[in-house]
Amino acid sequence: MSRFTAAILCVLLATQSSEAFAPRGFTFGVVSPSAIETRLAVAASTVAPSTSVPPTAKDTTVAQVPRLSQRWRKSTKQLATLGPASETKEMIEKLFLAGADVFRLNFSHGSQEQKKELLDIIREIEEKYSHPIAILGDLQGPKLRVGEFSKPEGEVLKIGQTFRLDLDSAKGDNKRVQLPHPEIIEASEIGHVLLVDDGKVKLTVIGKGKGYLDCHVDVDGKISNRKGVNTPDSVLEISPLTPKDRSDLEYMLGIGVDWVALSFVQRPEDIVEIHALIDKLLPEGMFKPAVMAKIEKPSCFVGDSLVKIVELCDGIMVARGDLGVECAPEDVPLLQKEIIDTCRALRKPVTVATQMLESMIDSPTPTRAEASDVATAIYDGADAIMLSAESAAGKYPEESVAMQQRIINRVEGDAHYKKMSQLSIPQLADKSDTTTSIIRAASQIASTVNAKAIVCFTLRGSTVLQASQERPNVPILAITPFKETARQLVLAWGVYPELPKTGSYGSLVDEEQIFEYESRK
Repeated sequence: MSRFTAAILCVLLATQSSEAFAPRGFTFGVVSPSAIETRLAVAASTVAPSTSVPPTAKDTTVAQVPRLSQRWRKSTKQLATLGPASETKEMIEKLFLAGADVFRLNFSHGSQEQKKELLDIIREIEEKYSHPIAILGDLQGPKLRVGEFSKPEGEVLKIGQTFRLDLDSAKGDNKRVQLPHPEIIEASEIGHVLLVDDGKVKLTVIGKGKGYLDCHVDVDGKISNRKGVNTPDSVLEISPLTPKDRSDLEYMLGIGVDWVALSFVQRPEDIVEIHALIDKLLPEGMFKPAVMAKIEKPSCFVGDSLVKIVELCDGIMVARGDLGVECAPEDVPLLQKEIIDTCRALRKPVTVATQMLESMIDSPTPTRAEASDVATAIYDGADAIMLSAESAAGKYPEESVAMQQRIINRVEGDAHYKKMSQLSIPQLADKSDTTTSIIRAASQIASTVNAKAIVCFTLRGSTVLQASQERPNVPILAITPFKETARQLVLAWGVYPELPKTGSYGSLVDEEQIFEYESRK
């Protein structure tokens, strides 16, 4: 069997008789017929949700809970950030059962050893429920900050005054302060805007000299020690990977995270850089993680940069925190749609993040505007939605995850959503693309014959991701010999990966060798 032929044959249908057929000679032994039947039973409940109230945990065994819970009746996936409010095994398990598909480890906070402890807990829960769980390691990225002031409380700047940013390490006053980033001074031009403390203070460059910028205060406010600086008008000649990021990345590769999120992406070259670094640092025998680019800089939208960034990475995060600081608020919803549309067209999974249910940090219920925001991301076509402080540091982490899932289930049950999903399917640009044509045909046949699921055999996940972007109206059951592939596919819309029972061959098995072996049978 050739590699190309295998890609064509890997999309199969499981009809109401619960029969599933593997390609002839497909002998990896990854999943048993009974396991497929179990997953198809789950898929059937996904297509036709029961109106009865699911049994409580007391009425079922632990292993039955995921199958009977609402987490199986959705296509849009959920990411939950772990932190002080959710670092125990008990809480992480609750978040998983409430609907979390991917757990985010934020390397901006805490030690590397702490992240390893969380990863081990997640793997224990994964083993307990025999269901793949993805782990996203999020790199901090460069932090651009002003220096310190003579007054501990800082200074108040007034509209119209001139304020200097320079390289002098002396403590600042109400006339100047250190900006220990020569690359910002070098890249800034007259008329460029600088935002301090998430935009609370807005400065416009009116003069520039060797080692300093003179700025006009457009929006007054208080500026104090080590406040952040955003540069929406400038592309800085710096790497998105600081020495800390490089150390954290090497640690991530050693412990086996499934996804790596890159912050401070300004241009396509940044994605090339992290891929090269991963190839260099990846320990022998370890599976290469997928790379997710966080879109949070206006420079990503210059020319064809966004398209190139999406092409080079494995997934995208709409990081609306810094994006909302550096872009006008009214532009962010449009940029979100542009990012999602680009990812759909290029068949890459996309996650929408930041302040989705912000009020649930302190409240057990969200605002109606927040519920609408989550729903809008789902209607737009996002593969996944993410919680940050809500699950990491809030008072109601479990309730936040459950609320996200309630919104997902409500939207996905709406006829408008189903219609919009079909209208947003990418056009088949290349008529000779046989794989995509067969995947599209499989989706149509599944609908026509009322199939329970589309069963997709895959090695690295590319075929499953293509099937996901077709937005079929039945679940996609992904069968793979690699547990790492199963975990990475958890992020994709509508995909239910089967966790291999025989362990992982890791990257020690070459794909061509697998198919050469199959062709000799």
